[in-house]
Amino acid sequence: MGLGLRRSTRVLTVSELAARIKGTLEEELGSIWVAGELSGCKRTGPGHLWFCLKDDRAQLDAVMFRGAASRLVFTPVDGTEVVVYGQVSIWPERGRLQLYVTHMEPMGLGALRLAFEQLKARLQAEGLFDTARKRPLPRAPRTIGIVTALQGAAVHDMLRILRDRWPGARVLVRPVRVQGPGAALDIAAGLADVQTADVDVVIVGRGGGSLEDLWAFNEEAVARAIVACGVPVVSAVGHEVDFTIADFAADVRAPTPTAAAALVVPERREIASHVAHSLERLRGGLQRQLRVAATRLDGLERRLGDPRRRVVAVARTVDELETRARRALVRRAGWQRRELVHLAAELARHGPRALLAAERARVTRLAEGMRRTIERRVHLARADVEREAARLDAFSPLACLERGYAIVRRDDASAAVVRDAASLAPGEGVRIVLARGRARAHIDSTES
Repeated sequence: MGLGLRRSTRVLTVSELAARIKGTLEEELGSIWVAGELSGCKRTGPGHLWFCLKDDRAQLDAVMFRGAASRLVFTPVDGTEVVVYGQVSIWPERGRLQLYVTHMEPMGLGALRLAFEQLKARLQAEGLFDTARKRPLPRAPRTIGIVTALQGAAVHDMLRILRDRWPGARVLVRPVRVQGPGAALDIAAGLADVQTADVDVVIVGRGGGSLEDLWAFNEEAVARAIVACGVPVVSAVGHEVDFTIADFAADVRAPTPTAAAALVVPERREIASHVAHSLERLRGGLQRQLRVAATRLDGLERRLGDPRRRVVAVARTVDELETRARRALVRRAGWQRRELVHLAAELARHGPRALLAAERARVTRLAEGMRRTIERRVHLARADVEREAARLDAFSPLACLERGYAIVRRDDASAAVVRDAASLAPGEGVRIVLARGRARAHIDSTES
């Protein structure tokens, strides 16, 4: 008998079938815990986390929406073994089975411990924990900053230690929240504030507690605030066995808050003892130097003997030197006097007077000869000038004018010389240049 569609058969749409499957899955399974390995982890722009949960025989698509994903304290990466809590359902639009996760934690290693290791590795790779970056603590700070909670016992213990060991120091406490939501940002802000008060060193920390209680000191904001602080920072979080990210970022890690207070200031009694010991050593050293100086002085006195005999010997030597110097000066004066007489005689024989007279006579002769030469040349030049002037007069147009000739020019802007009567027209004006003066005339007629 074949399978046929009867009129009473209920036909489902795809949407209806998908809705039934979705309802059955959610009703039958409800919210469940599932263990597996993360694969294909990726975050979308809105902040949703998409991944695949798998084991050696199966895999299941999963999603963790932004609200739940933002509460993760560690970073999900491929290959991490996790346990997730959520609900299995179907994505009707694609008909795909999917696990909707609301909680996730690493398998075996706690989420906080994994987040600690991940952040530590990342900041260490950036160089924030390098030993070369660490700064030494000041030997005797004048002002100490403390960033911690006011209501805890840690701040009172630190204040007591600081007051007992180094009462001259000024202590500035910046109260902050040390646990709970927003505590890390509060601690970072406190570190930024306290260094503006001209402190020499800063202690940041709190008393002991669970890993969750101390978690604010494992957050990135606190680590970066410690590194950015302008003065050395001492981390004092919890007990000696507790290690936080702040301990690695700080310049110095103290096992407890009270130990941090003892680290940043010296012990006044130790300083006083050291000063007294140094003073005693200085006094002993000065006494030894005085004894050595006295012994040396005694030796020098013995070697020196009677100073009066020394003075007499020196005076005798000075007298002898004075006598020898006087004799040497007399001999040198006599020698210089004889040398001066000899030079005067040589100067008289070879002096410049005779040479000067001869040169003066020669100059007089040369001047007379030059004067006669100049007169002769002037006479010849005057004759040449007169001869050339006569020649110029012979060719000068003025001489022609003196003989009755005249120069005729056109009476216009060109003032051209007229050489041909044919170039003139009756009635045309002309200018006549005479030996003495000029005249104007008009042409009545011309003849060629």
